[in-house]
Amino acid sequence: MVFLKLAIKSLKNRIFATTLTVISIALSVSLLLSVERAKRAAEEGFTQTISKTDLIVGARSGPLQLILYTVFNMGSATHNISYETYEEIKKIPAIEWTIPYSLGDGHRGFRVVGTNQDFFKHYHYRGDHKVEFSQGGEFRDLWDVVLGADVARKLGYKLGSRVVVAHGVTKGEGIQEHDDKPFVVAGILEPTGTPLDRAVYMSLEGMEALHVDWQEGAAPTAEKIIPREQLTKEKLKVHTITAFFVGAKSRIETLKLQREINTYKDEPLLAIIPGVTLSELWQGLSFVEGVLRIISWMVVLVGFMAMLIALTTALNERRREMAILRAVGAKSHQIVGLLVFESALLTVLGIALGVFLSWGLVAGLKPWIESEFGLYLVGPWFTSRELIYLVITLIGGTVIGLIPALRAQSLALKDGLSVKL
Repeated sequence: MVFLKLAIKSLKNRIFATTLTVISIALSVSLLLSVERAKRAAEEGFTQTISKTDLIVGARSGPLQLILYTVFNMGSATHNISYETYEEIKKIPAIEWTIPYSLGDGHRGFRVVGTNQDFFKHYHYRGDHKVEFSQGGEFRDLWDVVLGADVARKLGYKLGSRVVVAHGVTKGEGIQEHDDKPFVVAGILEPTGTPLDRAVYMSLEGMEALHVDWQEGAAPTAEKIIPREQLTKEKLKVHTITAFFVGAKSRIETLKLQREINTYKDEPLLAIIPGVTLSELWQGLSFVEGVLRIISWMVVLVGFMAMLIALTTALNERRREMAILRAVGAKSHQIVGLLVFESALLTVLGIALGVFLSWGLVAGLKPWIESEFGLYLVGPWFTSRELIYLVITLIGGTVIGLIPALRAQSLALKDGLSVKL
């Protein structure tokens, strides 16, 4: 209790330096916790972009390439899958549901995806979350499209807006547009914080209708264009798709089903387990996490250095105070203990302020971070790793106090009493 009173009075006497020291530690701790929380949110969002899907099947290439162009809308497939193969595999008894995916075109920098109503029924992300609508509903007509939340927000689209798809372009503005076959917005999805927000969805027949009059990748001449009004779903036949998602009737059958698809004889296919591939991909990006953590610890170290400088600078001003304490009976180890206690108190105050600052930033910026970056800051306020970080910070701050404390111990009583002003 005596130590506490002496420490508080001493810190009050140097209130400006004390405040700056506490703020520097608080900012360091806040950055450390914020980086860790952002890392957790990024990992959660990354690995939970798709859930409850047992397999993703595409043309034989590589697992990372397949997961990137189907789940993250990045890159392109090397080959497509014939629709007949898809229909055959869909009949395997172990399969409960499938979601076909057809990629290729784009709209003003956003990926266009051809699929069917099973996408809205069976696609899940972050556990049990399903695709929901903020406006409108599923595509019913051949020329209906459904927009991801980011597409609608950034392009200012509403229900009934006209959408013109560009041929073979997934970034930037297209050169060759299907302006003779515009679509109409029938629905807008709720924000998900996943790549679903950044895509345009249409029926497989709608995707086929865009290219029905194209020949070997070339646009039709004016006389060969098939008018939009003459096309109906019944007249169109889907020939190929890019990939499809699979839900098995039993998770136990997943590995057997994967092996069966991978050894399919009629067409070379690749079936991957998305959870496994996503985890491997995240591990490959772990160096970014390490760099951010090193930067955070360097900032914490700077905070400790600021505290060390403040304590050491104040030591010369306190030599008479130390001498008086020793003159009235305080032992040298008690002087050391007092200075170390002050250092620990500064660290505790800095940690407490840093924790509340981190919580305040999370609470205040959470809606903006979720809408802009798709990072959902959920989970416990503290993890065991974060508690370990705080304990390490406290120990480090306390140990830093030993440096000026040991220096104070070496000062002689006489030297302290004879300080020249």
